Amino acid sequence: MFNELNDANFELYAANHYSNSACLGIEDFKEDLQRFKYINRLLRKYDKSGIIAERLLLNHIITIYNVFERPAATTMLFYRTETKHWPAIKTFLIYLNFLKPGQKDLVKIDLYIAKKLQSL
Repeated sequence: MFNELNDANFELYAANHYSNSACLGIEDFKEDLQRFKYINRLLRKYDKSGIIAERLLLNHIITIYNVFERPAATTMLFYRTETKHWPAIKTFLIYLNFLKPGQKDLVKIDLYIAKKLQSL
């Protein structure tokens, strides 16, 4: 059904992999989709200031993985995140043990974020 994830089919893809049993309607679904924007906003802030809100990012990422199927959540997270922020995302996903071996092998981890996460 989805040969390639793109802007035109992103919401449909997300809806097909949505598994939030507490969802009461389209508003809840849209709210969960907003988390991708929040993550990007926090990563852009990290890019500019060098300060990472690691706990807030963890909360958003965990919530995404709680309401979307794991492989789809990973696909959507990398699709909705700018390529330059992939090392940060990969670091969080490794910390949470959400990446399978071999996924995103070519993406390096962010050592600063890794050190911050180790101290939690």
